[in-house]
Amino acid sequence: MHFARVLRSAGVSVGTDRVQLALQALRLAGFDSRRDFHAVLSTCMLDRIEHKDLFDQAFELFWRDPDLEGRMRAMLLPKVRAQAALAPEQRENRRLGDALFPNPRPGQQPLQPDEQVQFDAAFTMSDRELLNKADFDTMSADEWHAARRALAQMRWVFEPLPTRRQAGSPRAGRVDWRATLRGMGRAGGELWGLRWRRPRPLPAPMVVLADISGSMSRYSRMLLHFAHALGHAEARVESFVFGTRLTRITRLLKSRDPDIAVAQAVKAVDDWSGGTRITTCLHEFNQRWARRALSSRTTVLLISDGLEHGDTDALSREMERLAKSCRRLIWLNPLLRFDRFQPKAAGIRAMLPHVDRFLPVHNLESIEQLVRLLGQPDMPQRLR
Repeated sequence: MHFARVLRSAGVSVGTDRVQLALQALRLAGFDSRRDFHAVLSTCMLDRIEHKDLFDQAFELFWRDPDLEGRMRAMLLPKVRAQAALAPEQRENRRLGDALFPNPRPGQQPLQPDEQVQFDAAFTMSDRELLNKADFDTMSADEWHAARRALAQMRWVFEPLPTRRQAGSPRAGRVDWRATLRGMGRAGGELWGLRWRRPRPLPAPMVVLADISGSMSRYSRMLLHFAHALGHAEARVESFVFGTRLTRITRLLKSRDPDIAVAQAVKAVDDWSGGTRITTCLHEFNQRWARRALSSRTTVLLISDGLEHGDTDALSREMERLAKSCRRLIWLNPLLRFDRFQPKAAGIRAMLPHVDRFLPVHNLESIEQLVRLLGQPDMPQRLR
């Protein structure tokens, strides 16, 4: 039960039913083999392949030493240093560190030096440079809060688009006769100088389409904070989330407090961290919302891993229609965080020809790159 609690604290959805299932399976499999024990627990407690690395790290640390297990059950372990030989080979997950080694409560006495365990527990908040490169999926709780604060303090620069409305200008150009006549009236009818005007620029409107399926939920939650910050800047933003169905959350993100706004959005969505139907949701958006939310001046941010099953020809048609309904389509995919990523999946190959930019979105550095891109006027042609 405590091992399931550690997994749950690290972000793996492990309910009491899975703990009971594991106990029933262990009665049949027995405890003779550590390998079989690992296989039984992973089979009963995991339902997503992306959680396997996290489970393996937790299993290696939790079941390594019986005395260590007893101390972790009491949740009293202090922060200690490690021996490099005992560090797991998998990629470090700071959320696992928070689950195994929580910060001591106020007034709680740390253990004596002779009781400290010698292995790596350095899961602390990194400096600004390391925070920018930290993956959202493996951030500790402290890093997660620091990343949200960094988003709130980010300086937004949007691409200015000219409009039909006019504004005063100090430079010579088109004469503003009304302002000139008002100036002559104040000067007793004498013309002291002409007044000028120019088209008033406005930030390009944006639409955010965020995938909230199980493999994207951790990234989508942070990007909802990003959409909230966009909506409270100068730009006009429409926000949607989709998993098995499409949900508009623009009004839910109007709250000034980003934590309250994102919590309301998550609570209002029934299919959070569930399956995904990209084709169906894009079809609903194109049929129901495209004429109301899109124009020839709109920038669409599509946040998804593109792992779609089924008819990819229909997906290609919906992506083509979406791309033709907006000014530019930017696809943000967290799978690009892998150096050896290749667009081999059928869904990714169907979507890729219709986007203007294909960018990673897994850390603060990638979001800063996106913000710089949103301020640039020039865009390339569709990717082929």
